[in-house]
Amino acid sequence: MIRLPPFFALRALEAAARHCSYSGAARELAVTHGAISQQIRRLEAELGARLFERRGNTMVPTPEARRLAGEVARGLDVLKNAVAEFAAAAERDPLVVSLDAQFSARWLTSRLPRMLADLAAESLELRVEERVANFTTDGVDVAVRYGAGRWPGAEAAPLFSETLTPVCSPDLLTRLDLKTPADLASAPLLHHGHRPWSLWFRELGLETPTPSGMVFEDSTMLLEAAAQGMGVALARSALIEQDLRTGRLVRPFDRRVASELGYWVVWRSDSRKLRRIAALRAWLSTEASETRGAESPPSP
Repeated sequence: MIRLPPFFALRALEAAARHCSYSGAARELAVTHGAISQQIRRLEAELGARLFERRGNTMVPTPEARRLAGEVARGLDVLKNAVAEFAAAAERDPLVVSLDAQFSARWLTSRLPRMLADLAAESLELRVEERVANFTTDGVDVAVRYGAGRWPGAEAAPLFSETLTPVCSPDLLTRLDLKTPADLASAPLLHHGHRPWSLWFRELGLETPTPSGMVFEDSTMLLEAAAQGMGVALARSALIEQDLRTGRLVRPFDRRVASELGYWVVWRSDSRKLRRIAALRAWLSTEASETRGAESPPSP
């Protein structure tokens, strides 16, 4: 089996033969004259034949070298066409976006018409899933994830942070006559397993009531229970935009505390769809600007 010479040595031969100049090949390939000369000498040693003859300031390829350079040029064209086809396929294939169910249902769904209109040129495949998708094995190109922004092996850009705020139904607010945050000590509180009320009470300098009442592991169920008047929930701000807008939920008082977690756009830096990922990131960031503006806790 014939062992092929190094790829760069063949490129150096092709460029030098076309320019009849080592200097011209060096400029084209962005290397030094000496690097081209070294590659040609290496080829000559491997092939056992002289490839160029100096005539004044011109390096003239031998007939054999000229033929080999022509075949290398044709091979390079084949490779360029293959790369172009690969890049074109990346533009045709769907951009696979992984989303968690709560973000999709409570933040993205109301924005889908704008998403389809603004990104009409992009073919999108939206996957709503509870688990964290694997970029390598699951065919996912980009994801919106909730967390602190640390995902090994992936790039991450913040979309928006969140605040935590009490919410309840308008009817419950009327019945309880809540006036100040301290009034929540005697109110029915709905609990989430991973966001204890102590986070909010401690930030406001209040004593946390003894935990009692229903505990939920799912934020959607927690907010639905609050909307049905079953109690006051400590809600993530990104998940209640639509409910506040429609009046299903209200804030008894506008006292919010910052969360250390938020939403991030996550992708692989070596993705072949980086242009399209950047377009999606820009669109999400524009849509999130309203959310970001509404999430800074007001001054006490």
